[in-house]
Amino acid sequence: MKFDTTFKAGALSAALLLVFAATAQAGTGPEKISERARAIQARAINLDTHLDTPALFSQPGWKITDRHSFQGDGSQIDYPRMLEGGLDGGFWVIFTGQGERDAAGNLKARDAGLVRLSEIREMVAANPDKFELATTADDAARIKAAGKKSVYISMENAYPLEHDPSLLGFYYKQGLRMLSLAHISHNDFADSAGMGVAPAGEHGGLSDKGKAMIAEANRLGIILDQSHASNAVFDQMLELSRAPIILSHSGAYDVFAHSRNIDDKRIRALAKKGGVIQVNSLGGYLIDTGATPEYRAERRKVYESFGDRHDLSDAEREQVKARMAELDAKYHIRKADFDDYMRHLLHIIKVAGWEHVGLGADWDGGGGVDGYEDITALPKVVQALLDAGYDERQIGGILGGNTVRLIRDVQALADPAAVKAALE
Repeated sequence: MKFDTTFKAGALSAALLLVFAATAQAGTGPEKISERARAIQARAINLDTHLDTPALFSQPGWKITDRHSFQGDGSQIDYPRMLEGGLDGGFWVIFTGQGERDAAGNLKARDAGLVRLSEIREMVAANPDKFELATTADDAARIKAAGKKSVYISMENAYPLEHDPSLLGFYYKQGLRMLSLAHISHNDFADSAGMGVAPAGEHGGLSDKGKAMIAEANRLGIILDQSHASNAVFDQMLELSRAPIILSHSGAYDVFAHSRNIDDKRIRALAKKGGVIQVNSLGGYLIDTGATPEYRAERRKVYESFGDRHDLSDAEREQVKARMAELDAKYHIRKADFDDYMRHLLHIIKVAGWEHVGLGADWDGGGGVDGYEDITALPKVVQALLDAGYDERQIGGILGGNTVRLIRDVQALADPAAVKAALE
């Protein structure tokens, strides 16, 4: 019995792949950040809608309050770097890889989800001067004004709810405010978009259980997240949901044809319904890196030989670096860079309109490109948006204002009686 953690466990692989890149790319973004850009960012609410950092909370010796480094352990978010990069908070993810869809698998997933939820809440409780649980739209500004970081909670993959879907009410009471139904494999709720070319559907989009979950999320005012689900799920979710939806970490299919990205027609449909798309920074979704199945298999073996650990010694890191350089040269691998990321972001802004775009870089979950390796590089995005001609109001919306608006819109459409019952 095991979860399908091929991809998220591979987040370490993706992070170290950036760390160990043999040569720097040209498109690493603005070299200097103007005072105007810094002032705009300081006045804005800066939220990222997909922080996989909770996966690190159980790593021996890893603390959110310590300043780690991307070069040191491959991590991309911690409190000191949030301060440096100007990130005010975001949605901290309860991720559970898809495992067997039987009674034993569902029970294991239920427990894994509850453990991750507890780890997030314990992190907040242990650092009350630095972090605060956020559950409403107004919390973001209030918590920033108090000098702390916002911790909204989201769930990526509803697998922990397959055993007992009514647990959604419990999660809501504990702070959950965003839910995606599937990850890289189909489950009992929805079809997945897969990992490159969309697989054949199982449910034709949403299952009956998935449709019921959408209705319950609407009743509670939980944002529905379509990232990782199939196009059919997107179409059905957009039609069935009474509230606008989000793509918490996705890219533009018309820039790079990958099943995890969304096409322009659907981006426009999302915006028309008041939704928001948050732009992902995972390199393999941004460009064709040339990574073949054979390359991925060999890369996987390299990291498996070191146990997928974040605590590699200096000597071990040098070994990985040398082996990865050999693989990259053998397969002629290209690394995505900051310019590639901005190409997706600027395209999506033009298609959706700035009011429907935000940032969901997938930090600590595989995200990051050359020149945008961790959250300290967030000011580069602000500068690049300024250079592209966007003004303070527009940039503020993209940095987090649009996300706050979406939270407010979704919660305004909740059923007050259902919310009251869940909180009792």
